[in-house]
Amino acid sequence: MTKRPVTSRLLEPAALGRLNLPNRLVMAPLTRNRAGADGVPGTLMSTYYAQRAGAGLIIAEAAAPNPVGQTYPNIPAIHNEAQVAGWRRVTEAVRHAGGRMFLQLQHGGRVGHPDNSGLVPIAPSPIPLPETIHTPSGRQPSVVPREMSAHDIQATIADFADAARNAIAAGFEGVEVHAANGHLLHQFMASNSNRRNDAYGGPVEHRIRFAVEVVQAVAQAIGPQRVGVRISPGGVFNGVREDDTEALYPALVTALDGIGAKQDGIGAGQDGPARTEDHSGSATEAGSTLAYLHIVFADPDQPLFARIRESWSSTLIANPALGWGGPLPVDGGRAAGERLLEAGADLIALGRAFLANPDLVERVRAGAPLNAPRDEYFMYTGGATGYTDYPTLTAAQRRIDTAGSQTPV
Repeated sequence: MTKRPVTSRLLEPAALGRLNLPNRLVMAPLTRNRAGADGVPGTLMSTYYAQRAGAGLIIAEAAAPNPVGQTYPNIPAIHNEAQVAGWRRVTEAVRHAGGRMFLQLQHGGRVGHPDNSGLVPIAPSPIPLPETIHTPSGRQPSVVPREMSAHDIQATIADFADAARNAIAAGFEGVEVHAANGHLLHQFMASNSNRRNDAYGGPVEHRIRFAVEVVQAVAQAIGPQRVGVRISPGGVFNGVREDDTEALYPALVTALDGIGAKQDGIGAGQDGPARTEDHSGSATEAGSTLAYLHIVFADPDQPLFARIRESWSSTLIANPALGWGGPLPVDGGRAAGERLLEAGADLIALGRAFLANPDLVERVRAGAPLNAPRDEYFMYTGGATGYTDYPTLTAAQRRIDTAGSQTPV
Protein backbone atom coordinates (compact mmCIF):
# COMPACT_ATOMS: atom_id res chain seq x y z
CA MET A 1 0.00 0.00 0.00
CA THR A 2 1.40 3.38 -1.00
CA LYS A 3 0.99 6.01 1.66
CA ARG A 4 0.98 9.64 0.58
CA PRO A 5 1.89 12.12 3.32
CA VAL A 6 -0.92 14.55 4.09
CA THR A 7 -0.58 18.27 4.65
CA SER A 8 -3.11 19.51 7.18
CA ARG A 9 -3.35 22.32 9.69
CA LEU A 10 -4.33 19.65 12.20
CA LEU A 11 -0.70 18.53 12.13
CA GLU A 12 0.76 21.98 12.83
CA PRO A 13 2.35 22.62 16.25
CA ALA A 14 0.52 24.94 18.62
CA ALA A 15 0.90 26.55 22.02
CA LEU A 16 -1.41 26.11 24.98
CA GLY A 17 -0.27 28.28 27.87
CA ARG A 18 3.10 26.98 28.93
CA LEU A 19 2.70 23.84 26.82
CA ASN A 20 4.09 23.39 23.33
CA LEU A 21 1.83 20.95 21.50
CA PRO A 22 3.23 18.93 18.57
CA ASN A 23 -0.10 19.10 16.71
CA ARG A 24 -3.58 20.61 16.97
CA LEU A 25 -5.39 17.31 17.58
CA VAL A 26 -6.83 16.89 21.07
CA MET A 27 -8.14 13.61 22.44
CA ALA A 28 -11.56 14.50 23.83
CA PRO A 29 -12.61 13.16 27.25
CA LEU A 30 -14.43 9.85 26.85
CA THR A 31 -16.10 8.09 29.76
CA ARG A 32 -15.16 4.40 29.47
CA ASN A 33 -16.03 2.92 32.91
CA ARG A 34 -12.68 1.10 33.26
CA ALA A 35 -11.69 2.37 36.72
CA GLY A 36 -12.09 0.30 39.86
CA ALA A 37 -15.26 0.40 41.92
CA ASP A 38 -13.35 2.73 44.26
CA GLY A 39 -12.66 5.22 41.47
CA VAL A 40 -8.96 4.32 41.25
CA PRO A 41 -7.48 4.14 37.72
CA GLY A 42 -5.64 0.88 37.10
CA THR A 43 -2.96 -0.46 34.77
CA LEU A 44 -5.39 -0.89 31.90
CA MET A 45 -6.14 2.84 31.93
CA SER A 46 -2.43 3.63 31.92
CA THR A 47 -2.00 1.48 28.82
CA TYR A 48 -5.01 3.05 27.10
CA TYR A 49 -3.87 6.62 27.53
CA ALA A 50 -0.19 5.92 26.79
CA GLN A 51 -1.23 4.32 23.49
CA ARG A 52 -2.76 7.67 22.50
CA ALA A 53 0.11 9.92 23.62
CA GLY A 54 0.63 11.14 20.06
CA ALA A 55 -2.28 13.55 20.52
CA GLY A 56 -1.26 17.17 20.91
CA LEU A 57 -3.17 17.06 24.19
CA ILE A 58 -5.12 14.35 25.97
CA ILE A 59 -8.08 15.46 28.08
CA ALA A 60 -8.62 12.50 30.37
CA GLU A 61 -12.12 11.25 31.03
CA ALA A 62 -14.44 12.78 33.61
CA ALA A 63 -13.32 12.30 37.20
CA ALA A 64 -15.58 12.99 40.17
CA PRO A 65 -14.40 15.74 42.54
CA ASN A 66 -16.29 14.24 45.50
CA PRO A 67 -18.27 11.06 46.31
CA VAL A 68 -21.73 12.50 45.68
CA GLY A 69 -20.62 13.71 42.26
CA GLN A 70 -20.17 10.16 40.94
CA THR A 71 -22.36 9.41 37.94
CA TYR A 72 -22.06 5.75 36.90
CA PRO A 73 -20.26 2.62 38.14
CA ASN A 74 -16.49 2.37 37.64
CA ILE A 75 -16.03 6.07 37.01
CA PRO A 76 -12.63 7.46 38.07
CA ALA A 77 -12.45 10.05 40.81
CA ILE A 78 -9.85 12.47 42.18
CA HIS A 79 -10.79 13.14 45.81
CA ASN A 80 -8.59 10.74 47.82
CA GLU A 81 -4.96 9.64 47.98
CA ALA A 82 -5.50 6.25 46.30
CA GLN A 83 -7.16 7.92 43.33
CA VAL A 84 -4.37 10.48 43.07
CA ALA A 85 -1.80 7.68 43.11
CA GLY A 86 -3.69 5.78 40.41
CA TRP A 87 -3.87 8.83 38.17
CA ARG A 88 -0.19 9.52 38.80
CA ARG A 89 0.64 6.14 37.26
CA VAL A 90 -1.43 7.14 34.21
CA THR A 91 0.25 10.53 33.75
CA GLU A 92 3.69 9.00 34.19
CA ALA A 93 2.96 6.43 31.47
CA VAL A 94 1.70 9.14 29.11
CA ARG A 95 4.61 11.45 29.84
CA HIS A 96 7.05 8.58 29.24
CA ALA A 97 5.37 8.08 25.85
CA GLY A 98 5.80 11.78 25.06
CA GLY A 99 2.27 13.01 25.81
CA ARG A 100 0.58 15.75 27.83
CA MET A 101 -2.67 15.50 29.84
CA PHE A 102 -5.41 17.60 31.38
CA LEU A 103 -8.05 15.96 33.59
CA GLN A 104 -11.74 16.69 33.21
CA LEU A 105 -13.52 17.36 36.52
CA GLN A 106 -17.17 16.33 36.39
CA HIS A 107 -19.85 16.43 39.06
CA GLY A 108 -22.93 14.55 37.90
CA GLY A 109 -25.46 16.43 40.00
CA ARG A 110 -28.77 14.69 39.42
CA VAL A 111 -27.01 12.31 37.02
CA GLY A 112 -26.25 9.82 39.78
CA HIS A 113 -27.82 7.11 41.91
CA PRO A 114 -27.43 5.83 45.49
CA ASP A 115 -26.47 2.42 44.08
CA ASN A 116 -23.50 4.06 42.37
CA SER A 117 -22.27 6.48 45.01
CA GLY A 118 -24.03 5.38 48.21
CA LEU A 119 -25.51 8.88 48.41
CA VAL A 120 -28.64 10.66 47.24
CA PRO A 121 -27.65 12.92 44.32
CA ILE A 122 -27.70 16.69 44.77
CA ALA A 123 -28.80 19.25 42.21
CA PRO A 124 -29.87 22.88 41.89
CA SER A 125 -33.54 21.84 42.23
CA PRO A 126 -35.32 18.61 43.23
CA ILE A 127 -36.07 17.67 39.63
CA PRO A 128 -35.03 14.12 38.69
CA LEU A 129 -33.21 13.03 35.57
CA PRO A 130 -36.02 12.27 33.09
CA GLU A 131 -34.59 8.88 32.14
CA THR A 132 -33.21 5.72 33.71
CA ILE A 133 -29.61 5.50 34.84
CA HIS A 134 -27.06 2.69 34.71
CA THR A 135 -26.18 1.01 38.04
CA PRO A 136 -24.24 -2.16 38.96
CA SER A 137 -27.52 -4.12 38.77
CA GLY A 138 -28.63 -2.61 35.47
CA ARG A 139 -30.66 0.41 34.50
CA GLN A 140 -32.90 1.84 37.20
CA PRO A 141 -35.30 4.77 37.46
CA SER A 142 -33.56 7.96 38.50
CA VAL A 143 -34.15 9.36 41.98
CA VAL A 144 -35.27 12.80 43.05
CA PRO A 145 -32.09 14.75 43.91
CA ARG A 146 -31.76 16.80 47.05
CA GLU A 147 -31.83 20.54 46.37
CA MET A 148 -28.47 22.06 47.18
CA SER A 149 -28.37 24.42 50.12
CA ALA A 150 -26.10 27.46 50.32
CA HIS A 151 -23.71 25.31 52.34
CA ASP A 152 -23.79 22.55 49.68
CA ILE A 153 -22.94 25.08 47.00
CA GLN A 154 -19.93 26.43 48.84
CA ALA A 155 -18.75 22.94 49.83
CA THR A 156 -19.01 21.75 46.23
CA ILE A 157 -17.04 24.74 44.97
CA ALA A 158 -14.33 23.91 47.53
CA ASP A 159 -14.35 20.27 46.41
CA PHE A 160 -13.70 21.31 42.81
CA ALA A 161 -10.73 23.40 43.97
CA ASP A 162 -9.35 20.50 46.03
CA ALA A 163 -9.82 18.13 43.09
CA ALA A 164 -7.84 20.50 40.88
CA ARG A 165 -4.99 20.54 43.39
CA ASN A 166 -5.11 16.75 43.48
CA ALA A 167 -4.93 16.63 39.69
CA ILE A 168 -1.76 18.71 39.66
CA ALA A 169 -0.32 16.48 42.40
CA ALA A 170 -1.16 13.49 40.18
CA GLY A 171 0.94 14.93 37.36
CA PHE A 172 -1.67 16.52 35.10
CA GLU A 173 -0.76 19.73 33.31
CA GLY A 174 -4.16 21.18 34.18
CA VAL A 175 -7.87 20.47 34.47
CA GLU A 176 -11.00 20.94 32.39
CA VAL A 177 -14.08 22.00 34.35
CA HIS A 178 -17.07 20.19 32.84
CA ALA A 179 -19.91 22.69 32.40
CA ALA A 180 -21.63 20.75 29.62
CA ASN A 181 -23.77 17.74 28.72
CA GLY A 182 -26.38 18.09 31.43
CA HIS A 183 -24.12 17.58 34.44
CA LEU A 184 -24.18 19.72 37.58
CA LEU A 185 -22.84 23.02 36.27
CA HIS A 186 -25.01 22.73 33.18
CA GLN A 187 -28.01 21.89 35.38
CA PHE A 188 -27.58 25.23 37.12
CA MET A 189 -27.47 27.02 33.75
CA ALA A 190 -30.48 25.29 32.17
CA SER A 191 -33.91 26.74 32.92
CA ASN A 192 -35.74 23.41 33.13
CA SER A 193 -33.39 21.91 35.75
CA ASN A 194 -32.89 25.08 37.82
CA ARG A 195 -36.05 26.42 39.45
CA ARG A 196 -34.30 28.28 42.25
CA ASN A 197 -35.39 31.75 43.33
CA ASP A 198 -32.16 32.74 45.08
CA ALA A 199 -28.92 34.22 43.71
CA TYR A 200 -28.23 30.99 41.76
CA GLY A 201 -31.55 30.82 39.88
CA GLY A 202 -33.83 32.88 37.70
CA PRO A 203 -32.18 35.32 35.26
CA VAL A 204 -29.15 34.36 33.18
CA GLU A 205 -26.66 36.21 35.38
CA HIS A 206 -27.84 34.15 38.35
CA ARG A 207 -27.91 30.79 36.57
CA ILE A 208 -24.31 31.13 35.34
CA ARG A 209 -23.08 32.16 38.79
CA PHE A 210 -22.34 28.66 40.12
CA ALA A 211 -20.29 27.71 37.05
CA VAL A 212 -18.35 30.95 37.19
CA GLU A 213 -17.64 30.56 40.93
CA VAL A 214 -16.44 26.98 40.43
CA VAL A 215 -14.03 28.07 37.69
CA GLN A 216 -12.86 31.03 39.80
CA ALA A 217 -12.07 28.71 42.71
CA VAL A 218 -10.23 26.25 40.50
CA ALA A 219 -8.21 29.05 38.90
CA GLN A 220 -7.41 30.40 42.36
CA ALA A 221 -6.20 26.94 43.42
CA ILE A 222 -3.90 26.04 40.52
CA GLY A 223 -3.55 29.15 38.35
CA PRO A 224 -5.81 30.20 35.46
CA GLN A 225 -3.34 29.05 32.82
CA ARG A 226 -3.95 25.46 33.98
CA VAL A 227 -7.74 25.64 33.68
CA GLY A 228 -10.03 24.89 30.75
CA VAL A 229 -13.83 24.84 30.60
CA ARG A 230 -16.12 22.67 28.49
CA ILE A 231 -19.52 23.90 27.31
CA SER A 232 -22.27 22.49 25.09
CA PRO A 233 -24.41 25.40 23.82
CA GLY A 234 -27.93 24.24 22.98
CA GLY A 235 -27.18 20.70 24.11
CA VAL A 236 -30.08 18.60 25.40
CA PHE A 237 -28.01 15.89 27.08
CA ASN A 238 -29.33 14.29 30.25
CA GLY A 239 -32.66 16.06 29.94
CA VAL A 240 -31.52 19.68 30.16
CA ARG A 241 -33.18 22.34 28.05
CA GLU A 242 -31.98 25.87 27.44
CA ASP A 243 -34.67 28.40 26.58
CA ASP A 244 -32.18 31.23 26.14
CA THR A 245 -29.02 29.77 24.62
CA GLU A 246 -28.27 32.92 22.61
CA ALA A 247 -28.22 35.02 25.79
CA LEU A 248 -26.80 32.41 28.16
CA TYR A 249 -23.49 31.62 26.49
CA PRO A 250 -22.30 35.10 25.58
CA ALA A 251 -22.87 36.06 29.23
CA LEU A 252 -21.06 32.94 30.47
CA VAL A 253 -18.12 33.29 28.08
CA THR A 254 -17.66 36.97 28.93
CA ALA A 255 -17.64 36.16 32.65
CA LEU A 256 -15.17 33.29 32.20
CA ASP A 257 -12.91 35.32 29.94
CA GLY A 258 -12.34 37.83 32.71
CA ILE A 259 -11.35 35.30 35.39
CA GLY A 260 -7.66 35.04 34.58
CA ALA A 261 -7.20 38.79 34.38
CA LYS A 262 -8.53 39.10 37.91
CA GLN A 263 -6.29 36.32 39.19
CA ASP A 264 -3.15 36.84 37.12
CA GLY A 265 -0.20 35.08 38.71
CA ILE A 266 -2.15 33.15 41.36
CA GLY A 267 -1.01 29.57 41.50
CA ALA A 268 1.26 30.05 38.51
CA GLY A 269 3.94 27.81 39.97
CA GLN A 270 7.67 28.31 40.18
CA ASP A 271 8.17 28.69 36.46
CA GLY A 272 6.57 32.13 36.48
CA PRO A 273 4.23 33.40 33.80
CA ALA A 274 4.55 31.73 30.41
CA ARG A 275 3.67 33.12 27.01
CA THR A 276 1.15 31.65 24.61
CA GLU A 277 -0.52 32.49 21.30
CA ASP A 278 -4.14 33.49 21.06
CA HIS A 279 -6.23 32.76 17.98
CA SER A 280 -4.83 35.78 16.19
CA GLY A 281 -1.28 34.56 16.66
CA SER A 282 -0.28 37.32 19.06
CA ALA A 283 1.55 36.48 22.26
CA THR A 284 -0.10 36.98 25.63
CA GLU A 285 0.82 36.20 29.17
CA ALA A 286 -0.47 32.73 30.05
CA GLY A 287 -1.79 33.97 33.37
CA SER A 288 -3.96 36.63 31.75
CA THR A 289 -6.70 34.20 30.71
CA LEU A 290 -7.90 30.70 31.35
CA ALA A 291 -6.10 28.06 29.29
CA TYR A 292 -8.95 27.29 26.93
CA LEU A 293 -12.65 27.04 26.21
CA HIS A 294 -13.85 23.72 24.77
CA ILE A 295 -17.08 23.74 22.71
CA VAL A 296 -18.87 20.41 22.28
CA PHE A 297 -20.40 19.65 18.87
CA ALA A 298 -19.18 22.93 17.42
CA ASP A 299 -20.68 24.06 14.11
CA PRO A 300 -18.83 26.82 12.23
CA ASP A 301 -22.02 27.72 10.35
CA GLN A 302 -23.85 28.68 13.53
CA PRO A 303 -23.71 32.41 14.39
CA LEU A 304 -23.25 31.57 18.08
CA PHE A 305 -19.93 29.87 17.32
CA ALA A 306 -18.61 33.05 15.70
CA ARG A 307 -19.94 35.13 18.56
CA ILE A 308 -18.19 32.95 21.14
CA ARG A 309 -14.95 33.03 19.15
CA GLU A 310 -15.09 36.80 19.04
CA SER A 311 -15.71 37.04 22.80
CA TRP A 312 -13.09 34.50 23.90
CA SER A 313 -9.54 35.83 24.05
CA SER A 314 -7.69 32.58 24.75
CA THR A 315 -7.35 29.20 23.05
CA LEU A 316 -10.57 27.76 21.63
CA ILE A 317 -10.91 23.98 21.35
CA ALA A 318 -13.71 22.83 19.06
CA ASN A 319 -15.24 19.35 19.09
CA PRO A 320 -16.90 19.10 15.65
CA ALA A 321 -20.55 18.12 15.26
CA LEU A 322 -20.27 14.75 13.53
CA GLY A 323 -23.79 13.47 14.15
CA TRP A 324 -24.91 12.11 17.51
CA GLY A 325 -25.67 8.37 17.48
CA GLY A 326 -24.68 7.91 13.85
CA PRO A 327 -21.60 6.30 12.32
CA LEU A 328 -18.28 8.11 12.48
CA PRO A 329 -17.24 9.69 9.16
CA VAL A 330 -14.60 7.65 7.36
CA ASP A 331 -12.09 10.47 7.89
CA GLY A 332 -12.75 10.46 11.65
CA GLY A 333 -13.73 14.13 11.61
CA ARG A 334 -10.64 15.48 9.85
CA ALA A 335 -12.53 17.57 7.28
CA ALA A 336 -14.89 18.97 9.91
CA GLY A 337 -11.92 19.81 12.11
CA GLU A 338 -10.14 21.64 9.32
CA ARG A 339 -13.29 23.71 8.67
CA LEU A 340 -13.38 24.69 12.32
CA LEU A 341 -9.75 25.76 12.23
CA GLU A 342 -10.58 28.00 9.27
CA ALA A 343 -13.49 29.42 11.29
CA GLY A 344 -11.23 30.43 14.16
CA ALA A 345 -10.76 27.38 16.38
CA ASP A 346 -7.20 26.79 17.61
CA LEU A 347 -7.35 23.09 18.47
CA ILE A 348 -9.68 20.26 17.43
CA ALA A 349 -10.96 17.65 19.88
CA LEU A 350 -11.92 14.23 18.52
CA GLY A 351 -13.31 11.41 20.62
CA ARG A 352 -14.30 8.27 18.72
CA ALA A 353 -11.51 8.69 16.19
CA PHE A 354 -8.92 8.54 19.00
CA LEU A 355 -10.82 5.72 20.69
CA ALA A 356 -10.54 3.46 17.63
CA ASN A 357 -7.14 4.72 16.44
CA PRO A 358 -4.44 4.98 19.11
CA ASP A 359 -2.10 6.29 16.41
CA LEU A 360 -4.62 8.72 14.90
CA VAL A 361 -2.05 11.46 14.32
CA GLU A 362 0.20 9.13 12.35
CA ARG A 363 -2.74 7.87 10.31
CA VAL A 364 -3.74 11.43 9.43
CA ARG A 365 -0.16 12.24 8.51
CA ALA A 366 0.14 9.13 6.32
CA GLY A 367 -3.31 9.43 4.73
CA ALA A 368 -4.00 5.92 6.02
CA PRO A 369 -7.48 4.43 6.57
CA LEU A 370 -8.98 4.49 10.05
CA ASN A 371 -10.28 1.75 12.29
CA ALA A 372 -14.02 1.96 12.91
CA PRO A 373 -15.15 2.21 16.55
CA ARG A 374 -16.71 -0.86 18.14
CA ASP A 375 -19.49 0.91 20.01
CA GLU A 376 -20.72 -2.22 21.76
CA TYR A 377 -17.62 -2.12 23.99
CA PHE A 378 -17.68 1.58 24.73
CA MET A 379 -19.11 1.60 28.27
CA TYR A 380 -20.01 -0.80 31.09
CA THR A 381 -18.24 -3.81 29.61
CA GLY A 382 -14.86 -3.53 31.35
CA GLY A 383 -11.69 -5.19 30.10
CA ALA A 384 -9.34 -4.62 27.20
CA THR A 385 -11.75 -5.49 24.37
CA GLY A 386 -12.71 -2.36 22.50
CA TYR A 387 -10.35 -0.40 24.73
CA THR A 388 -6.67 -1.23 24.34
CA ASP A 389 -6.86 -3.79 21.53
CA TYR A 390 -7.35 -1.51 18.51
CA PRO A 391 -4.57 -2.14 15.96
CA THR A 392 -1.99 0.51 15.19
CA LEU A 393 -0.91 1.47 11.70
CA THR A 394 2.16 -0.78 11.93
CA ALA A 395 0.06 -3.84 12.65
CA ALA A 396 -2.51 -2.83 10.06
CA GLN A 397 0.19 -2.32 7.43
CA ARG A 398 1.62 -5.75 8.15
CA ARG A 399 -1.75 -7.39 7.50
CA ILE A 400 -2.34 -5.35 4.34
CA ASP A 401 1.08 -6.29 2.95
CA THR A 402 0.50 -9.96 3.75
CA ALA A 403 -2.93 -9.96 2.09
CA GLY A 404 -1.71 -7.96 -0.88
CA SER A 405 -4.68 -5.61 -0.72
CA GLN A 406 -5.56 -2.14 0.52
CA THR A 407 -8.60 -3.01 2.58
CA PRO A 408 -8.92 -0.60 5.54
CA VAL A 409 -8.57 -2.23 8.94
